[in-house]
Amino acid sequence: MTDIKARDPKPDIDRVEELAQRVFEGDILLPKFQRDFVWNKSQVLALFDSIAKNYPIGSILLWLSKQKLRSETNIAGLPFKDRAEEYPVNYLLDGQQRLSCICGAIYWSPIEGEEDSIWNVAYDLKSKKFLHLQALDEPPLHQIRLNKLPDASAFFTHVAALEASDGGAEQAAEAKRFFNLFKSYSVASVTLHDMPIEDVAPIFERINSTGTKLTIVDLMRAATWSAEFDLVDTIDEKVLEAVAEKGFDSIDRKAVLRVLSSASGFSFSTSGIDRLRNCSVDELKIATDDTVSAFKLATDFLHDQLHLPNAKIVPYVNQIVVLAEFFRLKPTISAAETAVLKRWFWRTTLSNYFSGWSSGQMDADLEALKEFADGQTETLEIGTSKPTANIWKNRTFRANTSASKLLGLLLTQSSPADLVTGQHIKLSKALAWQNNREYHHIFPKAFLAGQGFKPSQFNSLANFALLSSSSNKLISDRRPSDYLPECAQKLGDQFEAVLRSNIISEAAYEFALQDDYEGFRDQRAQDLHSFALQLSDWDN
Repeated sequence: MTDIKARDPKPDIDRVEELAQRVFEGDILLPKFQRDFVWNKSQVLALFDSIAKNYPIGSILLWLSKQKLRSETNIAGLPFKDRAEEYPVNYLLDGQQRLSCICGAIYWSPIEGEEDSIWNVAYDLKSKKFLHLQALDEPPLHQIRLNKLPDASAFFTHVAALEASDGGAEQAAEAKRFFNLFKSYSVASVTLHDMPIEDVAPIFERINSTGTKLTIVDLMRAATWSAEFDLVDTIDEKVLEAVAEKGFDSIDRKAVLRVLSSASGFSFSTSGIDRLRNCSVDELKIATDDTVSAFKLATDFLHDQLHLPNAKIVPYVNQIVVLAEFFRLKPTISAAETAVLKRWFWRTTLSNYFSGWSSGQMDADLEALKEFADGQTETLEIGTSKPTANIWKNRTFRANTSASKLLGLLLTQSSPADLVTGQHIKLSKALAWQNNREYHHIFPKAFLAGQGFKPSQFNSLANFALLSSSSNKLISDRRPSDYLPECAQKLGDQFEAVLRSNIISEAAYEFALQDDYEGFRDQRAQDLHSFALQLSDWDN
């Protein structure tokens, strides 16, 4: 480690505009081990509001180094200028979000189609508030885009127009006040000199452990970073890209990190992941290759054996972690082992096992995986308990929840057909949560509300089926006794099979024809539960 006394960092006072210009022109670089730009529009406006009120916005930490590190070439779509490959160079360690905001807003150039850009920011001289514009045209005279700040001529041409307008003198004075304040607004900047990357990484971790919270992936990216290995690029470009073809590239990076940790000889837990910092680049690359293969096999299993169209329908991301680790340990499995994994998947889903996965559970599950993979046990037991049919009555449908995913999963196993048209439903589209209209209340909400039922009752999982959006519109708020006979007449002999594909028994259908919601809900809950228990190999 470098002698801390030798660093002796001392603060300078720099104008924020100059710092932002240095970022834009490539004199200050954003190293790849930095997190992505994550601030939202309201945070961008709040930063400029602080500057306009002359509030402090914190200091900046730079690292002057001769090391050639991969760096970002843009922030949120704003490209930086090309720079000569000259070293040493200043890498930004702390202050990325703040300097990125300032740089983005003042150097943004309007491009057709980017009206909603996060950098399309203006200062309203009437309200003295910042806002995001929604068009590329020049805003009203009392609003001035921040990208005029670097160009004094353009800015004061705008001011002159204000002064020439009726009642514009006060607004012109506010524009001058803000311009002068911005031009002189300064922050403390500290530069670290002559430090190797292994000394810089822990400093980066420490200074980023507060404020906008970094994830374990962000922190481990810094801890393991080298010119030959970037954790986030490795996860995105090697692991997730390898499973993109089957729709699993949206898997959370942390899930991949857990398996990478296990592949390195550690555990799934945060304490295990933290030990990756002690691995060499070669060790990390070997573990990455194993992880890529494991995720390809695990997602093949989910897609081909369980018929899941994408990662978003998996109820718990840690189910993918366990499956990937098993396939890392045993890439080729038998038909009996396939059956065990299917049973494990359905049982952990039904029992909500992964709703809280503690480090103790992680260690126990990892040990159980090893024993099963080694042939020491014939089952993969993790202490799940069989639920009752009430889960289908009491759990409500809300987009992207594990309970709603469970319902979607069950329906994928029965190849559901549209109640109105009889056509098979395209599951990859229907199970996308932005397409909520593909989920249909069998007993419409308006009808049940009129009968005195509460939202928690009519949004019960037992009251949902998959339906195309066009069919959903045709049914609208009609009661079951009205629209179901019409569907039955239209589909004829096919209708019974369509009901079965939606896991609606004849008994449940009869309750629906009588508009008996309580009877229907009880029976449909039993129908769904019986099917789920069958898949889980639990006795009914």
